[in-house]
Amino acid sequence: MNRTKRFRHELKYRIIYAQYIEMRNRLQTVMCSDLHSGVDGRYLIRSIYFDNYMDKALREKTNGIPIREKFRIRYYNDDFSFLTLEKKIKDNNLCMKVNTQITEKECRELLEGRTAWMRAHASPLVQELYAKMCYQMLRPRVLVSYMREPYIYQAGNVRITFDSHIRTTLYHREFLEEQVIDIDTAEEPQDMIMEVKYDAFLPEIIRQLIQTNTLRQTAFSKYETCRQFG
Repeated sequence: MNRTKRFRHELKYRIIYAQYIEMRNRLQTVMCSDLHSGVDGRYLIRSIYFDNYMDKALREKTNGIPIREKFRIRYYNDDFSFLTLEKKIKDNNLCMKVNTQITEKECRELLEGRTAWMRAHASPLVQELYAKMCYQMLRPRVLVSYMREPYIYQAGNVRITFDSHIRTTLYHREFLEEQVIDIDTAEEPQDMIMEVKYDAFLPEIIRQLIQTNTLRQTAFSKYETCRQFG
């Protein structure tokens, strides 16, 4: 498990395709594409989010609770050989992720409700999720999928991503499938979310590149958006 607990700044902007093209062209002059990206500079992310029967995580986001957490299982490009359990902690515009890798077998048992193995797991995060599945009644609720195009800048540990094609599984309750059944959530087909994440400071050169009159910060949540559909 990643034991380095460090809050990072996280800013989000809802953008249209023309803004994406302009911003991408600017950023590519100083930022590098993430090494994990495909030949087109993107990769697919799927996240299985947990919530309880009272929609605790959803209500905290909707009600603007400043300090909150969400659990999710994440994988990339439909590759089940690398699955991570994550807890994302939000404190206003600061965020922190704690994560640990789990096996496909462990994941499938968890999703099917067979959780006894979690009590004595080597990862404290797995044990924490087990406890909260017991006393908070957390359960897998929705699969959120999207394409991500990431760029990095070493100074300040800056990471800027463009997320598009955000999709939800609606009322479909099966997870970790070869064939995903989901629907698009975008109001307009080419709508995107730009996320800017950095440590203690945002370098001036990056600040200047993303500073335009057309950008407006948003509190957009992929989980909240996808839960509107079920």
